[in-house]
Amino acid sequence: MRRRDFAKLALTAAAGTVAAPAVVRAQTTFSWKMTSAYGPKAAFYSVGPGSATDLCKRIEAMSGGRLKIQFFGAGELIPALEGFDACSSGTVEMNYGNAYFWTGKSFAAQFFTAVPFGLDFQGVNGWLYEGGGMDLYRELYDRFNLVPLVAGNTGVQMTGWFRKPIEKIGDFNGLKMRIPGLAGRVYQRFGVDVRLLPGGEIFPALERGVIDAAEFVGPYLDRQLGLQKVAKYYYTTGWHEPATVSEVIVNKAAWAKLPDDLKAVVENACAACNVISESWCQKANADAMEDLVKNQGVIAQPLPDAIVNDLRTATKKVVDEAIAKDPASKKVADSYYAFLDKYKSWANLSEKVYYDEILK
Repeated sequence: MRRRDFAKLALTAAAGTVAAPAVVRAQTTFSWKMTSAYGPKAAFYSVGPGSATDLCKRIEAMSGGRLKIQFFGAGELIPALEGFDACSSGTVEMNYGNAYFWTGKSFAAQFFTAVPFGLDFQGVNGWLYEGGGMDLYRELYDRFNLVPLVAGNTGVQMTGWFRKPIEKIGDFNGLKMRIPGLAGRVYQRFGVDVRLLPGGEIFPALERGVIDAAEFVGPYLDRQLGLQKVAKYYYTTGWHEPATVSEVIVNKAAWAKLPDDLKAVVENACAACNVISESWCQKANADAMEDLVKNQGVIAQPLPDAIVNDLRTATKKVVDEAIAKDPASKKVADSYYAFLDKYKSWANLSEKVYYDEILK
């Protein structure tokens, strides 16, 4: 064999040796489990456009089958609100839910779901994606061995359903109400007996008088629970959750094992579901609200301005007290409210003018 031919053969063999691990790595497949804070058939959260199961399908399709995720609704593998710890410990690789479920871990988690009188859908995305919010989100969850991703949004939620009209702030005193998150703390300032109930228990509790009022999500999902059958006063202000973020958390060690292209697949699939889920809510809620008012006798109206002002004042006090006790929460809150101030100035010159003057 001539020296030149031998050299070509040696180079070809060497190239094959170097390339082989890359080929093997590219073909590595991953099988993960995703648990959820919501039941396996819960509309918006578990099934439908932009839901957890939709996300799993998108990831598998976009990855060419290299990353397959088996979805388990609440109660199918673990109880509804144990996903954070299960994912943190590595028992499962992913969990779907909302960050404000984990405020017992850190009050700062509230800011990554919804804050009363805070950012709307466009604003919260601006803060998360471009205003430093995601960096703070990752920093907060890193100590729990988790990587957070934004994977959905309900848009503005409704204040809730009441058996009797709310005409003054004193009407809240003694009211038994299903309400989660920071809003519950605010309502407690006005004498509300706050109850934490899963979605499936709200209707029977209202029907039997165990509670007097309830907040869930919005017209479509509320109607699906049948809340309009047992309470006719539907307050639409949505002061407590102007845009409610759904999160996916990933075990940090599992995330580190994914090659960069699969990480990009997961990130982009989550971003797609964030937009698609909110779009679905806009259409579904518009149809449902029309039906509730026209066909089912629901009285839909905003809370009186005086009540809203009292709620706003109380919210500030509750938040200030909470962040004063926790530097991590204060860091997140400072970033959130600084962005909110800028966003309000812009929105008042853009979106608000359009809605007030063009769509009035």
